This record gives sequence, structure tokens and C-alpha cells, in this order.
Amino acid sequence: MTALWNRRIWGNLIVAGKRKDSPVAGKRDLKRQILARWQLYLLLLLPLIYIAVFAYVPMGGLVIAFKKYNVRQGIWGSAWVGLDNFVKFFTSYKFPIIMKNTLMISLYSLAVSFPIPIIFALLLNAMLGKRYKKAIQTITYVPYFISTVVMVGLIFQVLNNRSGIYGSLYTMFTNRTAPNILADGKLFKHIYVWSGVWQSTGYSAIIYIAALAGVDQSLHEAAEIDGASRFQRLLYIDVPTILPTASIMLILAVGNIMNVGFEKVLLMQNNLNLNYSEIISTYVYKVGLASGINDFSLSTAISMFNSVINFILLMIANWGSKKLSGNGIF
Repeated sequence: MTALWNRRIWGNLIVAGKRKDSPVAGKRDLKRQILARWQLYLLLLLPLIYIAVFAYVPMGGLVIAFKKYNVRQGIWGSAWVGLDNFVKFFTSYKFPIIMKNTLMISLYSLAVSFPIPIIFALLLNAMLGKRYKKAIQTITYVPYFISTVVMVGLIFQVLNNRSGIYGSLYTMFTNRTAPNILADGKLFKHIYVWSGVWQSTGYSAIIYIAALAGVDQSLHEAAEIDGASRFQRLLYIDVPTILPTASIMLILAVGNIMNVGFEKVLLMQNNLNLNYSEIISTYVYKVGLASGINDFSLSTAISMFNSVINFILLMIANWGSKKLSGNGIF
């Protein structure tokens, strides 16, 4: 009986292995597919190694945030201080200033730079002249390729209160020297955000233009026959088409809300607007590298705090998007 029972078990396993829906057959098919396309998997291995080396391996250095890092003692030999670096940052007089500036600039930039590319893509898609449409798209796309350093240099040249376009026009119409708006801290966020809108609107609209290109034209034709106006077709056909894409882009933007552009802010800073322009990323740079203290532990703790906040916001935004629209990134 035992031998007969064993033969039946092995027979069932062999039959199951031959079935396409069995785990054994699935593994064999996967192995066969990998061997048949080994060149593609070899190419995929290079970016995976790059991500592992430059994104995941450095995460081990986060332990510095809980230590009093000493270069001679190394990461693992430095003294453990627990949450002292976080407490030092939270109790610093700069903490409320930095958090306020970071949140104000981030939320302001999100509120302005997120809907404008969507509106621009919808308007561009509604245009009839193809040549005119392509010309506008190219003109708005070009500023994205301007480097941050050149971009800030253009801002300084245009908004200079004496020799810039702004200063020349102001003097021509009022016969007075223009106020120095680059030194006015209250105007810093407006200059930062709207110059960013000018630079990134054309590039950010590409993904929405691509989504609108997939709209079935028969829907527009049917709506036009039913007497729908161009605005009604835009509202009830085009907008629902790009909503899933817009939801995903909004989730990613919210998850990145604490990461204000470091290079641009740092280059636009001066002693007169520092109280309005100092953000987390620039403060981390100054604490860790630019100052004479070179407190790597404190700068790592601040960066870790920033990343945790971004992760929490990402999870909340993804949960809210899935509840409201059913779309999410995971």
C-alpha cells in the first residue's frame, strides 16, 4: 500500500508539473523566457547595479544621524547619541523659520505649477492649426534646457533695479530708481515660483499632451453631432481622460513637497533675503559642508527627517487619491 501511495503522489506531481498553470510549470516558463531573452536582462542588470550602489548602499550611512560622527573613528566607531541630533534641530531657533519657508515655497509652487501645465495642455490640444500648435509647444519647451546657473543669472539680469529690463522700464516711466526686489525677502518666493513656471510649464505639459493624444476622436465627433460646444467636449471628454495621469503626478508632487530646488534657492540667496529663503536643503548643505563646524551627524538627521516627512505625505496622498478617484501609484 505504501509503494502504491508513493507512486500515486509522484504521478500527481508529474502531471501537475506538465500543466501550464502549476507553479512548477510557471517557473520553467519563466526560466525559458529569461534564457531566450538573456541580452535584455543583461542590459537591465546595469541600471539595477547603479541603483543598488548609489541609492540603497548609501542608506547604511543613515546611522550617522544617531551618532556623534568623528572622521577618525569612522561611521561604526563613532559614539552613539540616540536622538540628540534630532532634538538639537527641533529646539534650534532656526527650525520654525526653515520649516515655514520650506512649506510656504513648496505649497505655493505646487498650487501654481501643478494646474498650469494641465490647463496649457488642454488649450494647446484644442487649437486647430498644427503648425501654430507645434511652434507654441517648442517655444515653451526650450526654457527647460536652461541650466539652473544660467536661469538665476537671467533673473538677476532682468530684475536688476539699475541695469536690468525691470529697472530701465521703471526709471523710464517714473524717472526714479527702481526698488531692489531681489533684496526684498517677501518677494523671494514669488520670483522663485513664477520663474520656475516659465521654465517648466512646456516640459511638464508633455505628459498631459501625450495622454490627450490617446483620446478616441469618435467621442468628439459624437459629442459634436449631439450639439456639444468645444468647451463642453473639453470638460466632459478631455478632462476625464487626463485625470488618472494628473492624479499620479499630484501624488508624486505631494511626496516631493519638502524637496524645494536646492541649487536655485542657494544661488538666489543673499544676506537680505536669508530669513525668507533659508530652506531645509540649503540649511543641510551649510551645516554639513559650507560651515566651519561640518556637523555631518546633524545634517544627516535633518535630511532623514525631511525624507520621513516626504514618505508620510506620499502615503497620505496615495491613500486619498485611491479613495477619491481609484487611482494610485501602488
